[in-house]
Amino acid sequence: MVLGFGLLAVSAVMLIAGAELFTENAGAAARGLRITVFGAAFLLAGAEPEEMITAVIASGRHRPGLAAGDAIGANLTMLTLVLGLAALAAAGGIIGRWQGGLLVAAYLAGVALLWWRERKPPAIGEVAEAAAGDGGSRPAAAGLALALGGVALMAAGGWLAVGGAERVVAAARLTDTAVGLTLLALATTAELFALAGTQATPRALQPPVSFRVSGQVLAHLDRAVTMLDAAVSRALEGITDSPAYVEQEDGSGRFLGTAGFHGYDLAAHLHILTVAVIGAAELGATRLHRMLDPKTTGLNAQLSPDPGPHTGLSPVHKRAVGVVHALRRLAVPSTVGTMETSAGQEDAQTFSAEAAEDCRLAGEGLREVLACELLAVHQAQGLGAQLPRDAERLAGALDAAAAVLPSGTEDRFFGQDVTRLVELLARGWPGFSFSGLDEVVAGFEELRQEPL
Repeated sequence: MVLGFGLLAVSAVMLIAGAELFTENAGAAARGLRITVFGAAFLLAGAEPEEMITAVIASGRHRPGLAAGDAIGANLTMLTLVLGLAALAAAGGIIGRWQGGLLVAAYLAGVALLWWRERKPPAIGEVAEAAAGDGGSRPAAAGLALALGGVALMAAGGWLAVGGAERVVAAARLTDTAVGLTLLALATTAELFALAGTQATPRALQPPVSFRVSGQVLAHLDRAVTMLDAAVSRALEGITDSPAYVEQEDGSGRFLGTAGFHGYDLAAHLHILTVAVIGAAELGATRLHRMLDPKTTGLNAQLSPDPGPHTGLSPVHKRAVGVVHALRRLAVPSTVGTMETSAGQEDAQTFSAEAAEDCRLAGEGLREVLACELLAVHQAQGLGAQLPRDAERLAGALDAAAAVLPSGTEDRFFGQDVTRLVELLARGWPGFSFSGLDEVVAGFEELRQEPL
């Protein structure tokens, strides 16, 4: 009996060790199988290999009571330890081959359904599926091999458990069913203690600030465009002491008010819009960096299909950072630093044309950062991410992006993808348009070119 209990104890240790090895590498195994961590756990460990081996070995040794008792007792133990202990008085049953085949078919159908479902991506932000300690940084092939090794160790533990249970039955003169329902079931479900004690990465209470404040920044950007549009109207319609004579198509002419001849109102509001655009671009680059972080998305680091061999979108983020760095130099207002010209007659300058050019360049930079973000979300979808509900407009944009971008998530010249998206965005595609900004700046350029 001592040897039997010893074998059961050793088998329990092996089962726990195998379960820990599996859980530590579930994330990398999931990448290798291109499914979620939950799917990997179900497909690799969900088949309960230790239970299957226990049942096969026990049946092969003509101990059906151990096989049936372990299967029933293990599931009872999973539900509650009290029911497992109470099963000492329970009687075993007989399952025919056709019933067993039906159960196997039901399991295989469930596996097929799960595989089909899990090949579709989980929701963005499901951080708990890629815990920091689950081998997320380990190469997919190595993680899958180690996870399978954990399953093998659990199976070996189940084999030892059968031998230990047989010795307990012989020494204690108990029925196979009683030992299977209790001691053997406890040994073969020992891995649940490791699985239950494994702490997943805690889900953040809130998304990063860069995501939460995006609406505020975009609202301010919209207000800045509206204010500049009003400034352009004032410049065209206001009356000052410096009217402009404009020739008409029929050869005649008329005087127009030129409230914008000094351009301070225009330059000031152009600067407001420029700073708003730069702020939106900075926020976009920050969001992009968060999207490359597994702690935020639950996806692979750098949105790489296989971290290490593939760089992922790290170069795309660096491009966005470079754009933002260049945009910051446009944040100095042109109205600061006035200089005298024309022998002092024109002793105050606003450089409003420079302000318009700065605003145009800022808009181009924001387009480029936005293209980098769109490419990142496109890549995330390829790695198994799914958009949340109520994101139809973004889904449409990403579908359009997928139509013009190469398929696959492996490393390539991502700069070509960014350039293609920038060109499309500049045309007002796909629903993200800077046409309001372009029209305002174009209106100012026309005003500046009118003959005086």
